[in-house]
Amino acid sequence: MSVKIDFSALNLMDALDLAILIEAEAQSRYDFFAEQIGRRDAVDAASIFESMAINEAKHGQQLAERRKELFADKPMRVSKTAIFDVEAPEFGAPRWNMSAYKALQLALSSEEKAYWFYDEAIKHVKDESVRTLFTELRDEETEHVQLVKAAIDALPPGSDVDTQDQDD
Repeated sequence: MSVKIDFSALNLMDALDLAILIEAEAQSRYDFFAEQIGRRDAVDAASIFESMAINEAKHGQQLAERRKELFADKPMRVSKTAIFDVEAPEFGAPRWNMSAYKALQLALSSEEKAYWFYDEAIKHVKDESVRTLFTELRDEETEHVQLVKAAIDALPPGSDVDTQDQDD
């Protein structure tokens, strides 16, 4: 993992800020992918990326509301440079002709990365409230992984074929 965070030094506000930044980065990346690829069908890679962006935005909003309740408008002390690619898919991963199946595989990989991030962080966190938050977030990522796997299982036959391959 390329992330350099001293988890043992995090307090609850820092942990919330870190989680908010992770969700925002993932949302931004999914939005970028959806725009970059463009929509062709009702269920295509772009529609999957749009859906993932909406989910990340909701999760980020929930975390932001929780932070505001607990810490009002205290400034953030965690830098977004600390969270590069924690959950967000890699920039070069999508292709213009990407199949729905491959887009969901990319989303699955991202959700699994987020799970492992929180699972690893829990091992180093000393503050009990931060451990509780990271455990909750890790468990939510488990649910996200299951949802993406269910979406993969529900794909119609041929969803694993890239657009270019269908035209050949």
